Amino acid sequence: MDERALLERSGGPVTRTRLAADLRALGLAEGDTVMLHTRMSALGYVAGGPPTLITALLDVVGGDGTLMASCGWNDAPPYDMDEWPEAWQRAVRAEHPAYDPELSEADHNNGRLPEALRRWPGAVRSRHPDASFAAVGAAAGELMADHPWDGPHGPGSPLARLAERGGRVLLLGAPLDTITLLHHAEVLAEAPGKRYVDYEQPILVDGRREWRRFHDIDSENGAFDYSPVVPEGEPFTVIAEDMLAAGFGVRGTVAAARSHLFEAPEVVRFGVGWIEEKLGGRSGLRSLDPGP
Repeated sequence: MDERALLERSGGPVTRTRLAADLRALGLAEGDTVMLHTRMSALGYVAGGPPTLITALLDVVGGDGTLMASCGWNDAPPYDMDEWPEAWQRAVRAEHPAYDPELSEADHNNGRLPEALRRWPGAVRSRHPDASFAAVGAAAGELMADHPWDGPHGPGSPLARLAERGGRVLLLGAPLDTITLLHHAEVLAEAPGKRYVDYEQPILVDGRREWRRFHDIDSENGAFDYSPVVPEGEPFTVIAEDMLAAGFGVRGTVAAARSHLFEAPEVVRFGVGWIEEKLGGRSGLRSLDPGP
């Protein structure tokens, strides 16, 4: 989309001041620890791009707040590399660069903001190659420390710590199915048929490149078969819509973007309850009362 179309969408340039005012109106506040999901084009013409948005977010959460985003690794070896011809595998194993938290690019599919955030002065990026996160702010080190090699979406992960801290999830023009925190709910949910993946990727160990095997839920193709309860569309979209209908989360507009703000502990509790009720015959949703 060209600049003129973006300007028309947002009714003029989207500035740092305008973004900060809209974020406060949505409910973001000083001291918040917040995980971000952003579609920059949905905001309109942001004068200065991702750095302007990050600066506006930092203006709102202040020195005691923290910003966090899912990065991944754009150039990670694919899960199915072990199905390649042996000669191809040998070539990759011999020379594929190791994941480096400071150098490895964030997954381009996550948009422009995660890459900008991981490069931000003082940013901390977690050590896991495939499921890395980055954070900036007061709690960045605590959130990113000792990211589990196996089960990187589960207990002890940045996602778990976000919920434990009473953090928040902010979607700025991003679709509801991008709520990465629901992968943590999938790990915790007790329901049959949970799907896992095992894969190898190169990491740095004491400065040396080593291939390591990892184990995780299948976050790419789905940790569960949701088709019996969600025959069409994205399961996370349905969970998020049900969450909003139950009174969890708020909707609003930031610049030109339809946006949502959720409380991380509620996302996890609701997600676990939804999965267990729909897929495991439990009644976990009954305890989720948004209150008055």
